[in-house]
Amino acid sequence: MITSVLVANRGEIACRIVRTCHDLGIRTVAVHSDADATALHARVADTSVRLPGDAPADTYLRGDLIVKAALAAGADAVHPGYGFLSENAGFARAVVDAGLRWIGPPPQAIEAMASKTRAKQLMGIRTLGDVTESDLPVLVKAAAGGGGRGMRVVRRLADLHAALVTARAEAASAFGDGEVFVEPYVENGRHVEVQILADTHGTVWPLGTRDCSLQRRHQKVIEEAPAPGLSPELDEEVRALAVRAARAVDYVGAGTVEFLVADGRAHFLEMNTRLQVEHPVTEAVFGIDLVAEQIRIAEGHRLAAEPPRARGHAVEARLYAEDPARDWSPQTGTLHRLSVPAPVRLDTGYTDGDEIGVHYDPMLAKVVAHAPTRPEALRTLASALERAAVHGPVTNRDLLVRSLRHPEFTAARMDTGFYDRHLPDLTEPSPDPHAPLAAALADAQGRSRFGGWRNVPSQPQTKRYLMAGEEYEARYRHTRQGLEADGVRVVHADAHLVILEVDGVERKYEVTRYGTQVYVNTTALTALPRFPDPTTQHAPGSLLAPMPGTVVRVADGLRAGVPVTVGEPLLWLEAMKMQHQITAPMTGTLTDLCAVPGQQVEPGMLLAVVQQT
Repeated sequence: MITSVLVANRGEIACRIVRTCHDLGIRTVAVHSDADATALHARVADTSVRLPGDAPADTYLRGDLIVKAALAAGADAVHPGYGFLSENAGFARAVVDAGLRWIGPPPQAIEAMASKTRAKQLMGIRTLGDVTESDLPVLVKAAAGGGGRGMRVVRRLADLHAALVTARAEAASAFGDGEVFVEPYVENGRHVEVQILADTHGTVWPLGTRDCSLQRRHQKVIEEAPAPGLSPELDEEVRALAVRAARAVDYVGAGTVEFLVADGRAHFLEMNTRLQVEHPVTEAVFGIDLVAEQIRIAEGHRLAAEPPRARGHAVEARLYAEDPARDWSPQTGTLHRLSVPAPVRLDTGYTDGDEIGVHYDPMLAKVVAHAPTRPEALRTLASALERAAVHGPVTNRDLLVRSLRHPEFTAARMDTGFYDRHLPDLTEPSPDPHAPLAAALADAQGRSRFGGWRNVPSQPQTKRYLMAGEEYEARYRHTRQGLEADGVRVVHADAHLVILEVDGVERKYEVTRYGTQVYVNTTALTALPRFPDPTTQHAPGSLLAPMPGTVVRVADGLRAGVPVTVGEPLLWLEAMKMQHQITAPMTGTLTDLCAVPGQQVEPGMLLAVVQQT
């Protein structure tokens, strides 16, 4: 029997594994980088071990340090979670060689399938060697790992070299393996996968299908089970192929076989030899705990001859600290509050007051709804997200709500090009025009201990706010009867709750303040000073850091005085394990270059200046 498990991961997956271990009466050990010293996963585990450093390459990708941590803490098993070393056969062998139990597939199965190039060879599928014009578009893809890192779509031969360089760098940073390959890119297919579970006695369960078509940068955003709209024949085909792939490598444990479905055909993509981020939707539909099953299998238990019967429909949305309207740029800062109403499931690695840093994936949480039917599950999840309190960095919450209600998605006609087609509409600001007034009234009541009215008519009070990128001015005045605002009747106002009557309807506004950051219901505002700060002005053509991160590369030969063309890549920032290009905003001359490789930058920091010619 397993008595103590070290979780070789971080964030929400580590917290999720710890939760199941505690339910089973198993002690837990966390590992944490210096950046994660106070992270939730390190706090909820029974014990924790420090991995010195911040970057993944120095911490969560150091298998030798993790094995030492497990031995030092007295663990008798290691669970790899997903990402990092979860598909690293060398790490699995090191765990087993140290006398520890590995809660995952055998190293030889990982070796056969974890490399996407070897997996395709095993399934009889070729990758591309010398790419020609007739092969386009193609996909450059990391051979190890997943999560959209080390992946680039190439539509012009001239862009292939740069895509290979960037993909290799991302893959090496995220997975410790810079191998990439090139394959044909199937436009606008559906991403369908099959969850499998296999024991050491030859039983393989195909636990239904999932649809993961809504993706950005090849990283999944919304997933559901079962995959809607598949014909019975195609559903049976992908499940049979998944079982075939598992049996081909004598697979043990939980794994996922992924396909791209287009024109009624299923194209094999890869087999992920680990638990997936989206596993909760399968758990909800089949009524099982996949982590508990992984542990039982590692202990030698048999699976039943047949899997449990599927019931209902489940949908999961990934809540990211990112701005979809600004090229999905990751966001950092203090997560003041994260609260999602019942009846949904919330898997997260953060609690109120935690800091969202630059070193790791920007996912804050997974929110999962389960219901008897797909429409009910979509409605439940969209409503819960809409009413959730997410106070802190900008997130994709509004995008998720709109996606779940989009007619193309509700009709199950989505594909992997969904966001390419609909992103502008899904990110169009729709702020509540009365939110600034509610914020100003609550602020006025919070600052005033006495009535503000006078015997003579008073001038309107004004306060300015930034909302959805636009500046708004709220105007109100104090009277004998209380607070008044043009066109709106103030029914009630205190520091935390404002009720306004608009067109005969009373609307409630809950107001929460964190310094200059204000939340009115789910609308975020920034209180502006009365007079702008002239030191924040920048010259035209200034390139400012759109996110916190590290300058990892500057274009060859780039220096002050050289000509540049609009859209030309000038430098690359790495933030949250992804690389982001900073390009020339216009054709002209680079007059100033402030960024150097290795430099840490904060949002708004000046990187370079381009003057138009």
